[in-house]
Amino acid sequence: MEASTKLLFGACFIALLHVPTAIAAAAATSAWETDEALMTPGEVQAHAAWRETMAHQPTPTTGCFHASYPGTAWQADACTRLPKHRHVHAIARNTTMDTTAPVSEVNDYALRSQTLISKTIGSFPHVSGVTSERSIGVPPLGSGGIIGPNEYSLQLNTNDVDSTSVCEGRSGCTVWQQFIYATGYNAPKHPAVFMEYALSGYGADCPKDWISDENICYLDSEALSVPDVPITRLGDLKLIGSATANGEDVVTFIDGSTAYSVSASDDVLKIATVWKESEFNVVGNEERARAEFNRGSSITVHVAATNGDTAAPICVANGGTTAETNNLYLGSCSVAGGSTPSITFTEAN
Repeated sequence: MEASTKLLFGACFIALLHVPTAIAAAAATSAWETDEALMTPGEVQAHAAWRETMAHQPTPTTGCFHASYPGTAWQADACTRLPKHRHVHAIARNTTMDTTAPVSEVNDYALRSQTLISKTIGSFPHVSGVTSERSIGVPPLGSGGIIGPNEYSLQLNTNDVDSTSVCEGRSGCTVWQQFIYATGYNAPKHPAVFMEYALSGYGADCPKDWISDENICYLDSEALSVPDVPITRLGDLKLIGSATANGEDVVTFIDGSTAYSVSASDDVLKIATVWKESEFNVVGNEERARAEFNRGSSITVHVAATNGDTAAPICVANGGTTAETNNLYLGSCSVAGGSTPSITFTEAN
């Protein structure tokens, strides 16, 4: 990925061949196989309460885990190491928001907190008219990425303008972290959940095991193989990112009736010490790709943070940090305070 689309995707197909039968059972009860239209109102409410519980359920240690409704205890799974690749970072920030252009690079909303963020939950509380989606390359910026129907990524991205001790005092070095669900990591139909780390402005002599690209160093966490969720089930999905100083960073993906989680040490970037902005959206799958939705699609995006404060956050225009995009046009953005301060905005075509 470039310093504009920091998104690291992983090799999860191999892991799927070796994971225990528990994960296969979990995949068998994926969200799209649990049709809420067939549930009683009480069952729908119980599933919603379970998803909220799992969004805040800490993992027991570093590693990969899953939990299936109605259970709330994380079950250990086999992690896999992703092949080296990158999700590009946005090129530069504009000074004005352009609602006449689709979501692209910096042209996106982000939640800004006055205090440090420890967790962010991204969801799509209202989705209408979505019948199809296709990930496409976007010349001249690039024609890479995982291209094809139902190829997309959910990205929850931190601010990218702050430095931590991981930069080792290098002038101009900043950190950026992505929490990702991708329907393909190095080839179509190999979905995974993982985190991607970036050191922007670090130089070409990246730390061991990192990859270098245009003065940016990239690294992926371990990954967990997960179901390939149809875009028509977007409203069932939640993506959660959390970071604890001197503790663990965790990405959790909830597809309706099953939750998947990958946790790793916060020492990779020490993002917990500087995290004050969160961008969340559905975009193309890697390497500046664009998610092309069918005409008539409308999505409401909700971004809620845990930050030790109850004040309403700021909804930042031009707050995007990833280079992956979609073809939806941004609407208005509203903010709300409370135990989990949030922003809500619409996008449609």
